[in-house]
Amino acid sequence: MSVEEVRETWESLRDQIGRVVIGQEQAVRLLTVALLCEGHALLEGVPGTAKTLLARCFAASLRLEFKRIQFTPDLMPGDILGTNLFDFQSNQFNLTKGPIFTEFLLADEINRTPPKTQSALLEAMQERTVTIDGKSYPLSGGFMVVATQNPVEHEGTYPLPEAQLDRFLLKMLIDYPERDQEREMLRVHGHRSAMARIDDFNLQPVASLEFLDRARRFVAELRLADEMIEYVVELVRATRNHPALQVGASPRSCNMLAAAARSSAVLDGRDFVIPDDVKELFLPVMRHRVLTSPGAEVEGRSTDQVLEQILEQVPAPR
Repeated sequence: MSVEEVRETWESLRDQIGRVVIGQEQAVRLLTVALLCEGHALLEGVPGTAKTLLARCFAASLRLEFKRIQFTPDLMPGDILGTNLFDFQSNQFNLTKGPIFTEFLLADEINRTPPKTQSALLEAMQERTVTIDGKSYPLSGGFMVVATQNPVEHEGTYPLPEAQLDRFLLKMLIDYPERDQEREMLRVHGHRSAMARIDDFNLQPVASLEFLDRARRFVAELRLADEMIEYVVELVRATRNHPALQVGASPRSCNMLAAAARSSAVLDGRDFVIPDDVKELFLPVMRHRVLTSPGAEVEGRSTDQVLEQILEQVPAPR
C-alpha cells in the first residue's frame, strides 16, 4: 500500500460521485476521511440537499453492502438490531437480524426518533458488536454509520444525546449549492421529480473491501510528529477553558482529530501530517462535541465561530 494508491482511489471516487451529486465535493472528502479511519459521519442539512443520495452513491462506488433505516417517532430498538423469534418446528429461538448487520448503514433522519431508539446504535458504533438478549454478535469489520439529520429547530426532531454525538467522528453541515452547481444539477436531474436512481448512472466500484482494509491499516500506521501531537492536545484543551463554551471536548476527541488528520494527509498525497490537516478537520470533528455557554448564545455566537476563534488563538507548529 502506498500514498499514491490511496490518493488515486480517492480521486476516482470523487469524480464518480460528482457525476451524480453536484457540488458536494467537500462532503465526499470528509466521508472518505471517516471511512479511512473507521469513523462514523453525521450529515446535517435541510431536506432536499442530497444527503441520502450522497450516502447511496458513496456505498455503491465502494461496493459496500448497504442498508437504510428511516428513523421515525415509532421506531423501536428491535427494528434496528433484530430480535429472537421462536421457531415452533425446531423448538428454539432464532435470531432475525436487523438492518444494522451490514457494512454501510444509512441512518436517515436519525433525530426524528426518540433517544431510547437512537441509543440502540451506541454499542454498534463504538465496539462493532450488537447485544441481543444477552448475547453479543460481531458486525462487519468495515461497519460504518452515516446518519442524516434535519436542523434541530425543525418540527418533529429530537436532539441527539451527547453520548450518541460523541460516537460520530465528523459532523458535516450540508448547505445549499452555489448558483452554477444548482444549474448543473437541473441539467442532470431536472427531468425527474423523484430521487435519482443509482443504477441509471452505472457507478463502478473504485475499491474493494480488501483494499479498504489495507488502506486503513496504512493510515493508522502513519507517524504523528511530537509537535503535531502537542498541537492537537492544545486545541482540544483550549475548548475546555474557553469562556464561550459550557462543555469542552472529551479526551476521545484528541484521538479522533489525530486519526482524521492522518486520513486527510494521505488524501493529499502525504505520509505525514501538517498543521493544515488538523485545521481542516478541527470544526467537523469538534462542532458536535462542545456546547456554547448561555452568554454566547445571547450574543448570537455560533459553535463554529467559537471554534474558529480557538484556531486563531492556539499557535500552530512551524
